[in-house]
Parts: sequence; C-alpha cells; structure tokens
Amino acid sequence: MRLTRVHVDTPLAAGEELPLPEGPATHLSRVLRLAVGDRCVLFNGDGNDYPSIVTTIGKREVRVRLEAPVAVDNESPLRIVLLQGIARGEKMDLILQKATELGIAEVRPLVSQRSEVKLDDARAARRLSHWQAVVAAACGQCGRARVPRVAAPEPLAKVLAGLDPDAEDARSALPSGDAPLRLLLDPDGGLALNGLPLGLGNAGVVLAVGPEGGWSPADRVQLLAAGFRGLRLGPRILRTETAGLAAIAALQAGFGDLR
Repeated sequence: MRLTRVHVDTPLAAGEELPLPEGPATHLSRVLRLAVGDRCVLFNGDGNDYPSIVTTIGKREVRVRLEAPVAVDNESPLRIVLLQGIARGEKMDLILQKATELGIAEVRPLVSQRSEVKLDDARAARRLSHWQAVVAAACGQCGRARVPRVAAPEPLAKVLAGLDPDAEDARSALPSGDAPLRLLLDPDGGLALNGLPLGLGNAGVVLAVGPEGGWSPADRVQLLAAGFRGLRLGPRILRTETAGLAAIAALQAGFGDLR
C-alpha cells in the first residue's frame, strides 16, 4: 500500500524523533486516522524520502521516528522555468499543482500590463505562502522529493531583469551550451513544437505564459528584447490555465521524461 508523504520544512536525519507541524499532524491523525505504529513518509526537498513510524498521537501532538533516508531520482532532465502571469484564485492553484506534477523546476509569478490580479505587499506575501504550500502538497502526491522554487510575485520587467543577463545565446532560436531557450507562448509565434532544436534537453527552457488578459503589445516588446521567441501551440487559443500546462507536457514528451 502506498504510504502518505508529508512535507516538512526542517532538516531531517535517520533515528530522529520529531513532532509534526500542525497541518500534517491534523491530516494524519484526524483525516487518515493513523495510529501509533503506523507508517508514513516525510520529505523536506533535499532529494530523499524518510520512511517514518508514528510514535505518539495526542490531542496536541503527533510524533514520528525517522528511518534511513531513501534517495529519490525522478526529476526531469529537462529544466523548465515557468514565468506565469498571475491568474485568479483556483486557476493559479491548478497551474502550480499540475506544473509541479509535470516536473517544472521553478515558477516565477509575474504581473504584466493586462493582469487582472492586483496584489499589495501583504496579499502578495499571503499568496506566496499559499502557492508554496500548493507546490509542496503536489510533490507529496506525485512522489517528488525536490520541491520547485516559487518566487515572490514581481512585475514583468523585474522578472526579466532577474534572468541571466549574460545569456546572449537566448537571443537566438537555437540555444548554445548551457543557455536555456526562452519561449513566449504566442498564437502567432514563429516557432512550432516540431521545429525546436534537438539539443533543448541539455539547455533547458524558460517558458513565459501570459495572464488571463493575455500579453499586451508593450509586454511583447519587453519579452522579445529579453531574447524570447514566440511559440505557437496549434490553431486554437488556449486559456492561461491550459496553455502553460499543455506546453510543459509537450516539452517533457519531446525533450524530458514523458516519453
């Protein structure tokens, strides 16, 4: 039987006995009804699973004892960084959850000219914490032992400035060396999936997906100036919660580990 995997944001070591955070403790004891002696798996993003045994279940505390770590090797060889225009509510949760299951390496939420979601500092901090929890939970479900980084939401210009400024090869449709290929999802893009270079798996991809309102002309100017090339996904226009996931799945099928 598959054991429940629980993410904890703390260093872990074999033989250690530790109390679980409130959320995982409540889930194991009240939802799953685990008892003393039952087993679960802890992970903290270091690339290992830690098989564990429940040692204590009380009203205020659940404790587990960790066994020897087990290395998990299921990360995609294709590193995909997703620049995602922030979507509303559950749509953003869906994007993060499914992108994690599909093997995304990093997500950088962004605010662009036509973004419908406006976040002040306090709301941005709460959203970031929530998004990180969504990604960690998705890792628990899909078996990943490395948790993708979710960056704080920033304006498009700042996100682009934070990309490698020395990646001159990003200005070409063909990546060179370790420079990732920068792709902008665009129904009128000049690149198609079957025209991407065979060496893409070694270089990785930075994939930019617009918000619900789409990219504005000013957004496109910024992206093209930063070395992004337009990628089209066929004849239909896809919603933001569909487009990025479809592109990630196609890229993984062609160059990653979905083949």
